[in-house]
Amino acid sequence: MLRSDNGREYNNKTFDLYLQEHGIVRQLTVAYTPQQNGVAERANRTLVEMSRAMLLHANLGKHLWAEAVSTAVYLRNRSPTKALLGKTPFEVWYGYKPKVGHLRVFGSYAVALDKTQKQKFDAKGQKYVMVGYSQAAKAYRLYDETTRKIIERRDVRFDEHWFDDGSKTEE
Repeated sequence: MLRSDNGREYNNKTFDLYLQEHGIVRQLTVAYTPQQNGVAERANRTLVEMSRAMLLHANLGKHLWAEAVSTAVYLRNRSPTKALLGKTPFEVWYGYKPKVGHLRVFGSYAVALDKTQKQKFDAKGQKYVMVGYSQAAKAYRLYDETTRKIIERRDVRFDEHWFDDGSKTEE
């Protein structure tokens, strides 16, 4: 069953056909009554609150909200819950515990190593801000404050005690 509002993204023939082909029954909620879809609304609220806290802690702008939400989802899927009897959503879906050794502090400084030929005294990497995890590869998503672009890199060194605003956390 799919419960949704009457949003246009869910109210079209293509989507109706998809649901029908996959045996999914749709239940529409009344407009402006999010309480009729309480579980999903609460999950969204949790993700928004996590994302806001991550952006504020890292002193990053709202323009990176999508990166923060994506990272919040990534972290929630690897966090145990009472509803799943102490298991993680990842573990229930894939059948094994997720690895978490690669997790890093959102918003911390990161230096992506540059493997191109460098001269002896050139920098071996460039400074970025860690904003998430790649969905396509075993890599980190890094924000370049100069170009305002996101890159993905695997070989990264982190300083999780320094943040974009120059503050330092207790070690």
